[in-house]
Amino acid sequence: MKAMLLRRICLLGEVSEPLELAEVPMPEPVGDEVLIKVLACGVCHTELDEIEGRTAPPVLPVIPGHEVIGIVEQCGPDTRLLRVGDRVGVGWIHSSSGDEDENLSTEFRATGRDANGGYAEYMTVRDRYAYPVPEVFNDIEAAPLLCAGAVGYRALKLTNLVNGQSLGLMGFGGSAHIVIQLAKHLFPASPVSVFARHEEVRQFAKELGAAWAGDVEERVPTPLDAIIDTTPVWKPIVESLRNLAPGGRLVINAIRKESFDQQALLELNYHDDLWMEREIKTVANVTHHDIGEFLKIAGDIPIKPTVEVYPLEEANRALVELKEGRIQGAKVLRVGFR
Repeated sequence: MKAMLLRRICLLGEVSEPLELAEVPMPEPVGDEVLIKVLACGVCHTELDEIEGRTAPPVLPVIPGHEVIGIVEQCGPDTRLLRVGDRVGVGWIHSSSGDEDENLSTEFRATGRDANGGYAEYMTVRDRYAYPVPEVFNDIEAAPLLCAGAVGYRALKLTNLVNGQSLGLMGFGGSAHIVIQLAKHLFPASPVSVFARHEEVRQFAKELGAAWAGDVEERVPTPLDAIIDTTPVWKPIVESLRNLAPGGRLVINAIRKESFDQQALLELNYHDDLWMEREIKTVANVTHHDIGEFLKIAGDIPIKPTVEVYPLEEANRALVELKEGRIQGAKVLRVGFR
């Protein structure tokens, strides 16, 4: 089968094609695993963290990709939850303990990092970690929901937001453009403010219902009760804290942060930026409960992701554009057809 392989850690910018198109053996399901024919796979910033070594795969080569939509083609002998022909999605969690806090477990294994993922024509996963996808979504629309959407949902839960309180979104890419739709459904009386570097992205946020949109370094007219940061760097953390109301909570939705602007943390002023019981909370991965809950809510709304589509063979181009910040919505690889 065809797959895009990561064979070595490298820096995008120095290397423009970190992944190699290759023919690899077809995986076979064992135990409670299913074999999935991949139809689409979203492109996530975490792939950049893998490629550049911030969350390096334990073994190379590996097939990245953890926003997977596909069809069950074969079931292992112990599969009980799925059947051949089911359309399913697979997210960042490939397997774990199954507990409520399995995202924090030492057993956590990530799709596309600790196990081969969806930048390939086929993949395997345990049946518990493959989820039925609402029919309201086509394959391309559904792909970003499995990570950008599901982890965004977990981040929104961690804000402890109450309807009517104000929410900020720092950065407005694949995850935040889904979270704003989710927030407007779950908290209809809560105004949403968006911080983004580019004017066209700020305009996109307003089209999706943002009450205010400004640059990363701007100040909102009224301090916010909660902010979700989805950026890969440190400066937005400082700016987010400066936009929080007393008692407000900043939720950082990132597995790793790039280090080039870490000096920005020295700009923090304790009295002005952290005092008055402001909080910082991080999102650590995602549980299978989060994904199952989120997909049902997403189908009920229904959320409509904005996507740019690339063939599997052009995964490197999509990754480079993501690195350069050329984003409006989510990027998705078209892998197969049904």
